[in-house]
Amino acid sequence: MNIPTNLKYTKSDEWVKVDGNVATIGISDYAQEQLSDIVYVEIPVEVGEHLLRNAICATLESVKAAADVNLPVSGAITEINEKLPQTPEVVNSDPFGAGWMLKLSLDNLKEMNDLMDAVAYQKYCEERSH
Repeated sequence: MNIPTNLKYTKSDEWVKVDGNVATIGISDYAQEQLSDIVYVEIPVEVGEHLLRNAICATLESVKAAADVNLPVSGAITEINEKLPQTPEVVNSDPFGAGWMLKLSLDNLKEMNDLMDAVAYQKYCEERSH
């Protein structure tokens, strides 16, 4: 399982990468493995829309299940990965790269303090696997 150390993670398996005041959001390697082959991605939010932490920002469907993606931090959407609905399999093959879902302008950088670092997230995933 790949858990990049430069990201923060949620208990619902989203990751966040912050660059200045912009946060990029996606799902973790653990999440994509649990879902299996992702066949559908819907991102119903729009650029400029303001969302609060824990709002649903995307829906994924796989051959095994459907799952909502929750926003780990609050902010205004600045960019959406428009390629994902046409190439949902990228979430499986490159969840931390081309499989990113959206970017937003952070409301409050302090919300990042509530997220897990890579070490804590790895331990959390291992505990769930037993």
